[in-house]
Amino acid sequence: MKYGSKLTIDGVLVDGERTLDVINPATGQVFATVACASRQQAETAIQAAKRAQPGWEALGWAPRAAMLEAIADRVEARSEDFVEAMVAEQGKPRLEAVDETTYSIAFIRHFARLELPDQIIPMPTSGKVELRHRALGVVVGISPWNFPLLIPAAKIAPALLAGNTVVMKPAPTTPILTLMLGEIAASILPPGVLNVITDQNDLGDLLTSHPDVAKVTFTGSTSTGRKIMASAAATLKRLTLELGGNDAAIVLDDVDVQETAKRIFDAAFFNSGQACLAIKRVYVADAIYDEFCESLAQHAREAIVGPGNNPDTRIGPLQNRQQFEKAKHYLEVARRDGRIIAGGTVREQVGYFINPTVVGDIDDTSALVTEEQFSPILPIVRVKDGEDALGRTKDGLNNSL
Repeated sequence: MKYGSKLTIDGVLVDGERTLDVINPATGQVFATVACASRQQAETAIQAAKRAQPGWEALGWAPRAAMLEAIADRVEARSEDFVEAMVAEQGKPRLEAVDETTYSIAFIRHFARLELPDQIIPMPTSGKVELRHRALGVVVGISPWNFPLLIPAAKIAPALLAGNTVVMKPAPTTPILTLMLGEIAASILPPGVLNVITDQNDLGDLLTSHPDVAKVTFTGSTSTGRKIMASAAATLKRLTLELGGNDAAIVLDDVDVQETAKRIFDAAFFNSGQACLAIKRVYVADAIYDEFCESLAQHAREAIVGPGNNPDTRIGPLQNRQQFEKAKHYLEVARRDGRIIAGGTVREQVGYFINPTVVGDIDDTSALVTEEQFSPILPIVRVKDGEDALGRTKDGLNNSL
């Protein structure tokens, strides 16, 4: 297949003024080289979006929705290309790549079929309030590397439907899928409506502080979110920040231990633990603690770790070298602060692989529990009962009981 490699600026596929190497995390080797935007090209993309926005909004809701449906159809027609690219650049197992591609298409169609009619709200005494929805203008989307098609699709589709134009910037380690999406959109949308650029994490300040950008939508780390908030403050931009989470699961002593352990393994280790909503710590009632830990550890021992293109693979690599090194640090924390029941080993020869790791007998003051690991390492904390557990679960985007 041909991987997406060009920027989309003002409806035209263009080379960057520099290039960006893309590494396959299963091998640690470069497998593709794509365009990388300069600051001038980022400026050109913003200006193209600004020029296109009034006409795009004036086009009306139904024509915009129809074009989103056409994009979804085109992505679906090329779904195998998207799956192959996702396995190669993100590293996730093929089944997870198929799921992400399917959900991405569904997200675009979901938003294309939404309606947002004007509303007339009667007042209690006399008169009325008319509620009308209007586009903001140029929206900048910045997406992470863990879901490199789903998250861009979920940012682009609603913004376009509402009459905004978009400048989308994917993570530097997973640019290909968003570039492919831009190529498809360029053949369907008017010029400038969707622009896709890449960088080496050096264009964020321009995009988030630019006076012609009305809104920024970002998914990623809390530290980067703080920088974006500071950058956007001078122009009072609207912000949507989906940042880190440290999600907890509470397991009480009246559960089916085997079934619960399986479900928690799935929820903690999908995408190698690299998901904001993945379970990252488990609080287990003392009465079933040892049995639960062993059952969970057995799932970890049986899970096949390997490249995503192996049909038997359950756990793929960490997505990039930086995250791999971070995960190795947390393995050291696990050895220091707890007892490794399963896993705890690294495949150093090729790729960024860590075997799924279950850590028991650990206190919830350990960094492995208090910080977001974003890796296939799961600490299990012993608690007296549900009330004890509830007092310890903080900072989660999502919690499980």
